[in-house]
Amino acid sequence: MEAGPTAGVAVRVEHESGDRFRVCIRQHTLHVDQPQVDGGGDTAPTPTELFIAGLAACVGFYVRRFLSRHNHPVDGLAVTSKVEYGTRPYRVSRISLGVSGVSQLPPEVQTSLLAVAARCTVHNSLRQPPEVSIAVSG
Repeated sequence: MEAGPTAGVAVRVEHESGDRFRVCIRQHTLHVDQPQVDGGGDTAPTPTELFIAGLAACVGFYVRRFLSRHNHPVDGLAVTSKVEYGTRPYRVSRISLGVSGVSQLPPEVQTSLLAVAARCTVHNSLRQPPEVSIAVSG
């Protein structure tokens, strides 16, 4: 769904101070930090929180498109997440998403909605993880 002008867009992450980084994506800027209890300034979400937010936002986007395409209201639509962490290695081990604000849908429409939501770009990327390479330059 996200092919086209945003495909291949570079994201640049620049250190600001302490655990705070500036994230530059196209003409947008956001920040990440760590909670004070973990030594950060708690001035912005953590990278992991943005990861989870990216999944929830992607699901919301797909749900909104589905509802609009089938002439269902989208007012009040929201996606919330519950996260569990695993160890060895420390990671996000479970994400449970809840979609709310959706009017009563017939069972067959709700089944289709859930199928569409489960196939958002971010969720597909978690199911079939991309190859990640890391290089260091001067």
